[in-house]
Amino acid sequence: MFIENNQSFICVLCGRTVEKHPTSSRNHCNWCLTSLHVDNEPGDRKNSCHGIMEPIGLELKSGKTQIIYKCQTCKYIGKNIVADDDNKEILIELVRMN
Repeated sequence: MFIENNQSFICVLCGRTVEKHPTSSRNHCNWCLTSLHVDNEPGDRKNSCHGIMEPIGLELKSGKTQIIYKCQTCKYIGKNIVADDDNKEILIELVRMN
């Protein structure tokens, strides 16, 4: 079940301010693409891990591009849909990694 949770935040990796997404819930930094392992279900913020989720690749699913993440603490693999304002240079690097 998706729980909308769209708040601005300071990225734990690059320190930049990440603004709310204009049309959806934002759960990763649009500058460096880093996320945190904070959800059990999208938007619930109930996961106790809180590890840094590193972008490790991209996947196309149902017509949407998703960033593949790996938690640096517990090794969980998760995915987030690419936002329109995500850093294109880092997205290109993720394509080259695959």
